[in-house]
Amino acid sequence: MTALTLSTAGAATLRADAIVVGVAKGAKGPVVAPGAEAVDKAFDGKLASVLETLGASGAEGEVTKLPVLSGLKAPVLLAVGLGPVPEKDATYGAEPLRRAAGVAARALSGVKKAAFALPVEASEDVEAIAEGALLGAYAFTAYQGGEKNAKKGDGPKQPLGEVALLGAKPRDKAHKAAAERAIALTEEVNRARDLVNTPPNDLTPESFAAVATAAGKENGIKVQVLDEKALAKGGYGGILGVGQGSANPPRLVKLAYTHPDAEKTLALVGKGITYDSGGISLKPAGHNETMKCDMSGAAAVFAAVVTAARLGLAVNVTGWLALAENMPSGTATRPGDVLRMYSGKTVEVLNTDAEGRLVLADALTRASEESPDAIVDVATLTGAMVLALGNRTFGIMANDEAFRTSIHEIAEEAGEASWPMPLPADLRKGMDSPTADIANMGERMGGGLVAGLFLKEFVGEGITWAHLDIAGPAFHEGAPYGYTPKGGTGASIRTLVKLAERTAAGDLG
Repeated sequence: MTALTLSTAGAATLRADAIVVGVAKGAKGPVVAPGAEAVDKAFDGKLASVLETLGASGAEGEVTKLPVLSGLKAPVLLAVGLGPVPEKDATYGAEPLRRAAGVAARALSGVKKAAFALPVEASEDVEAIAEGALLGAYAFTAYQGGEKNAKKGDGPKQPLGEVALLGAKPRDKAHKAAAERAIALTEEVNRARDLVNTPPNDLTPESFAAVATAAGKENGIKVQVLDEKALAKGGYGGILGVGQGSANPPRLVKLAYTHPDAEKTLALVGKGITYDSGGISLKPAGHNETMKCDMSGAAAVFAAVVTAARLGLAVNVTGWLALAENMPSGTATRPGDVLRMYSGKTVEVLNTDAEGRLVLADALTRASEESPDAIVDVATLTGAMVLALGNRTFGIMANDEAFRTSIHEIAEEAGEASWPMPLPADLRKGMDSPTADIANMGERMGGGLVAGLFLKEFVGEGITWAHLDIAGPAFHEGAPYGYTPKGGTGASIRTLVKLAERTAAGDLG
């Protein structure tokens, strides 16, 4: 785990294995960003010219490494691009700093200590740089190398060991609070990434529930786990129907964080399909390999509740993890079967690969019984949303336009790409069933919106609700970029935590 320290030491005097500076893209070439004045002085004020000679332009995400011959205690200089020089009286902004810090942390994998001399003008900059560095330094190595190979030095390359954040004052309350928030948030985002990346033979509904139970004990969160017997007794037909084809039975986990000064309650519901084969409606070849990520919504909810507890937010946050494994077998739900849901409604299952909405429906109904001020569900729900918004943007649907807008704004502030999506009433008719109250499939076109309309049916009357479809950004299959690694990303967690903070401050949206 990468450590973070705040330091008022000068960039020229701090002992580190590498020093990181920012470079912006100016009209006439690269411009050394604030925070790197002492480093520039060590190059006789010609650092920008040296970097330009080496091909640097200051473009976002660009990395230039060069040795330091004299004037600095660090033997290596890493210049990272921040993008365009800000306009007059403007700052670089949180997201460019976050991304630059992430790029630098990844580029310095294996280094013991690096000093980050990026622009710091306010506590928001401290938080952004800390977040980016700690998220960018993430690596999932649990299944690589092995103990014997590690002793030989053949194990996986370890992440950056320590980040010293220059310009951040350890005795400044705002700077210290910003760093502490960043540490708590990124540790939980990275734990969620670990869960998403864990192979499905090791992460089952039962073992996921055990992780949540242990975290609850550590952080003062009440945890309740409903096993298959309790689910059957309670009538959770959706969760049971999805999980009945697997040798690993389903679970519904409730995490409840409460604060004595809380005036509002936020309920978060997460889809937790620990592996999705599609069931009897088996996925085609090429679509199964990454389906361990289908529990990313539950991982996000879990991380958000734990982060709220660690930050001591004055809001009650309840998390519901709907956990199941969707497998084909002689006991699996068949297309054409009818399930009686926890709400009492019946659902005709036309496609067993539209299973996420079934487990979420039961959890949404159960969460509604406690009359929270708002419910937000998170799920890798539809391929249609990926087709609509791509791999880096999640969709937001809601039964309240102002709430949908608020979440979109919060996501933007948190640095997560999202887009408001409609819930067209005319698409509801496509889910009419001649046999049951509703079918789990509707029109093919607008499939992501159809799924949202299905979930809306199971939200309690009068409760503000939003649905985040994170199917695109939850699992990244390409090369790492910014602070985003290959594999599980922890999508939507930062948005959920900021929503909880806004709610604690009296602004639910």
